[in-house]
Amino acid sequence: MLHKLMPIAVAGALILMSCGSRDDAVKTTSARSWGKTAEGEDVTLYTLRNAGGVETTITNYGGRVVTLLVPDRTGQKADVVLGFDSLDGYLKENPFFGALAGRYGNRIGKGKFSLNGMDYTLAKNNGENSLHGGIRGFDKKVWKASQDGQKLELTYISRDGEEGFPGTMTTVVTYTLTDKNELRIDYAITTDKDTVKNVTNHSYFNLAGQGEGDILGHQVTLSADRYTPVDSGLIPTGELASVTGTPFDFRQPHAIGERIDAAGDQQIKFGKGYDHNFVLNGEMGTPHDVAKITEPKSGRVMDVSTTEPGVQFYTGNFLDGTLTGKGGKVYKHRYGFCLETQHFPDSPNKPAFPTTVLKPGERYQSTTIYRFSTDAAK
Repeated sequence: MLHKLMPIAVAGALILMSCGSRDDAVKTTSARSWGKTAEGEDVTLYTLRNAGGVETTITNYGGRVVTLLVPDRTGQKADVVLGFDSLDGYLKENPFFGALAGRYGNRIGKGKFSLNGMDYTLAKNNGENSLHGGIRGFDKKVWKASQDGQKLELTYISRDGEEGFPGTMTTVVTYTLTDKNELRIDYAITTDKDTVKNVTNHSYFNLAGQGEGDILGHQVTLSADRYTPVDSGLIPTGELASVTGTPFDFRQPHAIGERIDAAGDQQIKFGKGYDHNFVLNGEMGTPHDVAKITEPKSGRVMDVSTTEPGVQFYTGNFLDGTLTGKGGKVYKHRYGFCLETQHFPDSPNKPAFPTTVLKPGERYQSTTIYRFSTDAAK
């Protein structure tokens, strides 16, 4: 049942109070000014709450998930994503905390690809490669935002030639905090010219709570029989390798730290741990369960479902203690992990990989759901 939202100004913030049932009072949402970019663009921080008290804040600067408060097995809530207390932290150099990565999330080798017989050269920001859309990717853009209760719709129009990509591409990302304790992310993308796309969310999770130690004790299950091995620059070789008998076999639960420094494994050496794309089992098209992560001490559980063919499992190998995050917490080596649902890295240069080409008249749609629960029932 829909209820009218009444705007109330409180201490400089616009608070949207629902005039419906008592349950709606729990779902109070808000938006407040969060500063300006160096170019003078206004940035806003949006809050979404569900009936169970789960809460997330998301900013239209880079579409970043800033906080995500979820309960442990005793009902105690903690913020389970890494990030900063203020916009200033995100405006400085940082490892894409919570961001929407695009146009092309992950890497494109040597910052080049060909499409329809034309060669395109991209902005390089990862050695000789293009990473997460280039020097000023989606993570550094101010998105147009529209909030409706527990939904936040973000829109960004990337103009033809931006960061070297062809076509004017319109991306609409909708964050929904459901009453099932799900953070649902829906992507819809169109273009006016043949182009490539691969938009994902780059949140770093720690289910014990952000800044509360490393993530090596988290238990991970991935529905993936294969993964894409990489070269020393972390560009896929094109092979779809079996995970059997390797440190990449997470078809049964394993602690992240159990094999993360496996001696003699070249892929582990290249990634300095896990920084690889897993080829997900199941068919694309409808969201299906692909991952489960449990944190033994808190009892928090995160299930991931998606329509995407792959997921980048990254274990914070390049966090080094030089960044201070929310609440003064220092983010040390492997203090967070990412599960970036996606098409495969360097797909524009790998014809055998699922295509990332988008044509005029097509509408690409994708969904990823992060669902939170606890092991209290056990």
